[in-house]
Amino acid sequence: MAMLVTHLSAATASLVWMVIEWFRFGKPSLVGLVTGTIAGLATITPASGFVGPIGGVALGLAGGALCYVAVDIVKRNFKVDDSLDVLAVHGIGGATGTLLVAVFALPALGGAGYLVETHTMGQQFGVQAIGVVVTTIWSVAATIGIVFVVRALVGFRADEEHEVGGLDLAHHGESGYNL
Repeated sequence: MAMLVTHLSAATASLVWMVIEWFRFGKPSLVGLVTGTIAGLATITPASGFVGPIGGVALGLAGGALCYVAVDIVKRNFKVDDSLDVLAVHGIGGATGTLLVAVFALPALGGAGYLVETHTMGQQFGVQAIGVVVTTIWSVAATIGIVFVVRALVGFRADEEHEVGGLDLAHHGESGYNL
């Protein structure tokens, strides 16, 4: 079941991303389709052992749409150059899947049956939300620490001269591409 819902979520999120691009730009892109796939995978990961096929499709729909919007917000509003869209795809997708496992977990898969014994769906959603918040706080704090260490040891940006001339040449003494 985990393999089935993983494939369903990835395929659904891919299609959602493709349709959004089609309406927005008149055609879909291969990079967008693959990014949608990753969004679906990131979203289903926390829930894959606890949801059925309908949950897999629902998580793919939610992950594809929310991650697409998050990528747009990070790039346009925050002007962050996240070349792999890690925050928007993995962070938002993972948080969405973590929260929605409380909604779509099935008793036969050890999900809602367990939840009914210990928590109502609302209570479990609250538990999941606390997990997302604590993980977010930890990740932000750890990232800030890593940024300070990297900046102190090696710097955080390449010199503009090296960036324009090519980092392969500046850092490795050779050119990666002969164009």
